[in-house]
Amino acid sequence: MKLWRLTRAAYVALDGQGALLNGARYAPPGVAVVSLASEAGLAVLVALRYLPRDLQGIAEDYVLGWTGVDAVPERVPDPDEDTIRTFVGEWLTSKRSLLAAVRSKVLPEADVVLLNPAHPDAAGVPPLITRPFDFAECLHTPPMLARFRDQS
Repeated sequence: MKLWRLTRAAYVALDGQGALLNGARYAPPGVAVVSLASEAGLAVLVALRYLPRDLQGIAEDYVLGWTGVDAVPERVPDPDEDTIRTFVGEWLTSKRSLLAAVRSKVLPEADVVLLNPAHPDAAGVPPLITRPFDFAECLHTPPMLARFRDQS
């Protein structure tokens, strides 16, 4: 399974330290978990939710990365976010599987895939293969739209 992550270059490690220190949407506070995406586009959309709308002052060291994991994620029930967090907390503690999938709230057709860095198989997950990612380049105004705006 190919999993995606958009992050700053200094934070590509799949160790869950970011969530441990800063929290994660689908995990209880104070636990290590790595959030990945089933689709590259979802990784970009999720990152955009946490950035200023005008994209001013955004760091220039973002990378889009992917890794391959030979595991099938456990499906997380998603009636509400409290249920998700409770389930994920128990899943992380039990270490019963390497991956768990939560239906994305941003793009319900895709999944946020959580990786448990404490699971015994986590050490075998390859590091991210990355490329630079530039929000300005990705989200620039296409020429035909710029012409349309100039005419109105």
